[in-house]
Amino acid sequence: MVHRSAPAPTAAVAPAGPAAPGRPAATSRGELERICLEIFSERGFEVTSVDEIAAAAGIGRRTFFRYFKSKNDAVWGEFDSQLAAFAHWFAHCPPELTVVQAIRAAVIDFNSFDRPATESLRTRMRLILSSPSLQAYSTLHYAAWRDVVARFAAGRLGLDPDDLIPRTLGHLALGAALSAYEQWLADDGAELIELLHQSLALLGSPDGEVPP
Repeated sequence: MVHRSAPAPTAAVAPAGPAAPGRPAATSRGELERICLEIFSERGFEVTSVDEIAAAAGIGRRTFFRYFKSKNDAVWGEFDSQLAAFAHWFAHCPPELTVVQAIRAAVIDFNSFDRPATESLRTRMRLILSSPSLQAYSTLHYAAWRDVVARFAAGRLGLDPDDLIPRTLGHLALGAALSAYEQWLADDGAELIELLHQSLALLGSPDGEVPP
């Protein structure tokens, strides 16, 4: 993703009916999220209803909405906390890094996963990048992500986040990350981190063209 995937909280989900045959009732937010990704991948995001998810998870409709505002949120997972961690990384990044170096390092760090998490990430990102309604919903998240990058760049450069250079760096970083993900999804043999290094290299040389 364009941010690190964090483990979901383990707050209990109360079962409200029998789960689908062969599937135990969901007992945590993380498990419910996993079931959502599995069902969306099998049946398609657009055609799967919240009622179908609840039935498959063995929970009630109300219980689903206790944890997710919509089925869109189930795909994006813990975005808000991940975005806060992304901003925290920038706030505490090594001062010797230039603006461009810091942006590269942050994006690489927040997209580094172990093998099991990578498979889940592939499912999640395939849904996000291929489902029309998810793409529309994602624009809000992308704007928030770009804003974190722009605010960091603006702080370093003594500019306003809405000024041209910080705003452009936010768009460039997001574009580089999404392009790497699109290529990764299209090529099962590709390594995400290698693709990110290649795409992020287009932001500038290691010394950085933007003043620190």
